[in-house]
Amino acid sequence: MGLVNPDTKEKVHPGMESTVMARSSDSSQNGEAPLRAAGVELTMDEEYGAAPDGGLRAWLVAAGGASVFFCCLGFANSFGTFAQYYATHQLPDKNPDDIAWIGSLNSYLQMAMGLFGGPAFDRWGAKVVRIAAILYIIMMMVLSLCKEYWHFMLVQAVIMGTLQGFMQIPAFAAVSHYFDKKRAAALGIVVAGSSVGGVVIPIAVARMLNGSTLGYGWTVRIIGFMIMPILLFACVVLVPRLPPRATSLWLGSALRDLRFMLVVAAFFFASIGMFTPLFYLPTYAVTRGVEATMAGYLLAILNAASTFGRIIPGVLADKYGRINALATGCLATGVIIFCFSAAKTEAALIVYAIFVGFFSGSITSAGSAAISICCPDPRNMGTYMGMGLALGSLGLLIGPPIGGALVRSYGGYFEFSMFGGAVCVFGGFTALLFKLLSPEGLLGIV
Repeated sequence: MGLVNPDTKEKVHPGMESTVMARSSDSSQNGEAPLRAAGVELTMDEEYGAAPDGGLRAWLVAAGGASVFFCCLGFANSFGTFAQYYATHQLPDKNPDDIAWIGSLNSYLQMAMGLFGGPAFDRWGAKVVRIAAILYIIMMMVLSLCKEYWHFMLVQAVIMGTLQGFMQIPAFAAVSHYFDKKRAAALGIVVAGSSVGGVVIPIAVARMLNGSTLGYGWTVRIIGFMIMPILLFACVVLVPRLPPRATSLWLGSALRDLRFMLVVAAFFFASIGMFTPLFYLPTYAVTRGVEATMAGYLLAILNAASTFGRIIPGVLADKYGRINALATGCLATGVIIFCFSAAKTEAALIVYAIFVGFFSGSITSAGSAAISICCPDPRNMGTYMGMGLALGSLGLLIGPPIGGALVRSYGGYFEFSMFGGAVCVFGGFTALLFKLLSPEGLLGIV
C-alpha cells in the first residue's frame, strides 16, 4: 500500500518509503517543515531533491525507456517493409495512400495518446506502462490473424497505436524525472532504442516474409515473442522518481506559452515531411529495380544511421542548445528529402538511407528535449510531453497519406519529395523563430 509523506500528505510510490522518510527527517532538521507549516511554498528541488543526472537507477530507467521504444516506435519504423508486402499480398487492391493510412494513423496515435498516457503516468506511475505492455503483446498476436483492410486499421493502426502511446510518453516522463542537465542526451538514448528496433525488426520481417516459407502470420507472431522479454525488462525498471500526483489532461497555461507553441509547430511541420522516406523508401526502391528483400533492408540501414543521429545530437544539444539541435535537424532533413527522387541506383539508395536516417533521427530526440525546457514544474512533465507530442504529431497523421496521394496523382516521386522537403525546412525556420524571440537571440545557445 505504501506510506504517506508526512510533509506533503501525498501517497508515496511503493519502493520510495525509505527515501521519503529520510527526506522528511532532513526537512525537519534544515527548517523546511516549519516553512511548509507556515504556508511557505517549496520548490520541487527543495521538496524532492534535484534530479541525480546519473547513477545506476537513473541509467536503468533510461535503458527501460529505450526498451519501450525498441518495441513500439521500432516496430512502427518497420511499416515500410509491411507496406511493400501488403501491396502485393494482403491488400493488392488498395492504393499506396490507402495502405499509408494504416502506418500514419498508428504513428499519430502513439504520440497523440500521450495526451492521456502522460497524465496517467503522473497519477498512477508504472502501472500504466505494465498494463499497456500486456495488451500490446496480445494485440501483436491478433495482428498475425488479420486479413482485411479494416482488420489492419483497427488492430495495427488504432489499438496498437493507442497502446504504444501509453508506453512511450510515460517513458519520456520517467527519464525526465532522473535527468536535468543531461536530459537531451538521456532522451536521445531512449529514442535510439527505436532505431535499434528499426534495424532488427525490418531485417527480421523482410527475411521471414520474402526469404522463408513462414508466411505473414508466423512472421508477426515471432516478432511478438521476440519483444516479450524486452518489454518485461522495461516494466521492471521503468519507475518514476517523484511520487504519483493528480494532474490535468490539459494545461491551458501551456497553450498561452509562445515558446511551447513554437516548439510544437516546428515538430508538427517536421513530422509531415520526415516520415515520408520511412514509409515509401522500400516501395520506391522496388520501382528502381532493387530486389524486395534488399528494399526492406534499406529501412534497417536508415534506422541504424538514426541511432547515431539520436544520440550524438542529443549529447551536443545539452552543450549547444536543444532548440539549436531541433532547428539544425529539421533544416538538414528537409534538404535531404528534396533529393529523394535523385537516388536511382541501389548504391545511391543505401547512401541516401544513411544520410536521411542520421539527420531525421535528431528531430524526435531534440523535439522531446525542447518540449521539456518549456515545462516549469517537472511534476507536470508527463502532461507537457503528452500535450506537445499529441499536437505536434498531427503531422504524422497527414504527411504519409498526402505523399501517397502525390505519388498516385503524378505517377512518380519528384513532387512527393518536394512537398516533404519543403514542410520539413519550414519546421526548421519555425524553430529559428523561437530563437529569434528568446533573450539569447538567434545566435545564442537555446
